[in-house]
Amino acid sequence: MQRRYATTRALLGVLALSLIAAPSRAEDAIIQLPALAANISETSVSGISSGAYMAGQFQIAHSKIVSGAAIIAGGPYGCAESAFSDLMPGPGAAFLNLSKAINGCMLNALAVWGIPDVDLLVEKTKKLADTGRIDPLASLMEDRVYLFSGSNDRTVVPAIVASAYEFYKRLGLKEANLVYVSDKPAGHAFVTSDQGLACEDTAKPYVVDCDYDQAGEVLKHIYGNLAPRVETPGGTFIEFDQRPFFADEPNHGMEKRGVAYIPKSCAETTTCRVHIAFHGCAQNRTNTGETFIRESGYANWADNNAFIVLFPQASSSPINPQGCWDWWGYTGHDYLTREAPQIDIVFKMLGRLSQPRS
Repeated sequence: MQRRYATTRALLGVLALSLIAAPSRAEDAIIQLPALAANISETSVSGISSGAYMAGQFQIAHSKIVSGAAIIAGGPYGCAESAFSDLMPGPGAAFLNLSKAINGCMLNALAVWGIPDVDLLVEKTKKLADTGRIDPLASLMEDRVYLFSGSNDRTVVPAIVASAYEFYKRLGLKEANLVYVSDKPAGHAFVTSDQGLACEDTAKPYVVDCDYDQAGEVLKHIYGNLAPRVETPGGTFIEFDQRPFFADEPNHGMEKRGVAYIPKSCAETTTCRVHIAFHGCAQNRTNTGETFIRESGYANWADNNAFIVLFPQASSSPINPQGCWDWWGYTGHDYLTREAPQIDIVFKMLGRLSQPRS
């Protein structure tokens, strides 16, 4: 009996090792992001919460190709960076930044100490541009930016979003190119015309029905007049392998898989633009499924207006259990620049979409 038990245990051990060593067929079968000859010189970005911060970071790092951004329940670029973070090695800097991020860049609890300091953030941004770590600020000046704060948002309070509006204005963007919407009774969530929880709610999946088509308002503000949205998207949501884009990034904080919505015309012959939609904390597929992806409304606007919609996915981990995008430096000191792992990974996804169709 003991010998039989030992033999069984050994066989189970070999089986376990083989399962670890060899990826499953489902893992092998995951498709690659297709080359679609996309026009990435007119890319736009949006995001909610941590995704709002990431949208601003991506826009400013790659302003040469970004036409506009939507900052939904987020604050100004670089807000979380502590004055002492450059002096701290490794994860120490991220720990310092996280405290400032929560108290100063979400709850506005450090306002009495002048945080967020918009003028200081503008100067930091100019220095990053002067040293070539982000694109020249001249390429940002014609961007159109949409900002949104729900009046029932207690997670990222309206004063923080207002400081993001001031940041763009003081950076030199035209006031006519900026819009700040703050009259909707939304909680901390992405807003739709007919999908999600009650408007004032703040709960998973962080999509709420406020009788307001936020996706449409975002895209129309950035691009101008658009053809009407479709009731039911006729394209395809594809789940693609994100791993080829972070093969050389040891600390990236990204999921294995992302999602893209591809209208039929974009898949076949049309040269399409790309909109990148960054989810919020606890809103990635691991935490909430695909509600944000499928119910935000971006896909409904894509078919008639030649948009590919890219939904990259950040991962949940012990250091980042809510699956937030990196806006406080958990991937390293370069998190605000073109060298930031997550910014570089998403930029590579754009590069893939822009390649000629095979």
